[in-house]
Amino acid sequence: MSNVNLAIIYYSSTGTNYQLSKWAEEGGKEAGAEVKVLKVPELAPQAAIDSNPGWKAHVEATKDVPVVSLDDLEWADAIIFSVPTRFGNMPGQMKQFLDTTGGLWFNGKLANKAVSAMSSAQNPHGGQEATILALYNTMYHWGSIIVPPGYTDPVTFAAGGNPYGTSVTVGQDGKIVEDVEAAVKHQAKRTVTFAEYIKKGNQ
Repeated sequence: MSNVNLAIIYYSSTGTNYQLSKWAEEGGKEAGAEVKVLKVPELAPQAAIDSNPGWKAHVEATKDVPVVSLDDLEWADAIIFSVPTRFGNMPGQMKQFLDTTGGLWFNGKLANKAVSAMSSAQNPHGGQEATILALYNTMYHWGSIIVPPGYTDPVTFAAGGNPYGTSVTVGQDGKIVEDVEAAVKHQAKRTVTFAEYIKKGNQ
């Protein structure tokens, strides 16, 4: 049984990154971690949400998912982020949350946490890798330990072979094109494992 606390923090408008987060939750639990799935606050105006039936339906379906707090970051030994790409960068909703972490960073509360990330876009070259790397920029400042999946298991190739973090494309029907469930679970288990290494090393 792991003694790792894993926070999976996501932003999702129509459900793709929520699904990735739920698979990561399963992988984390299989690795023995205590897991929280948490969403960042929605910043879009209600009119924009209402104009997209899929967005509106997803917001309603996930209304009971807890909103992440700074206390959750401090609680976590490992953190997995999952976001769609916005012009090769993270969505404003995630950036706004990360920009509130200055106090924790200043006090060294985010150092040595195992961190990994996932992303999605509507086409194969839609900025998924750039988005994950943009997320990691913040974690370098935190002093966290980046845990990419690399090519450490054959499932990463079946999922498209992104070494930075599992990423997907989404078809016009709103469904994930690739079969990435196993890759996401591997990434989550790997992140939990490295968090265990870090905790043992700090004892």
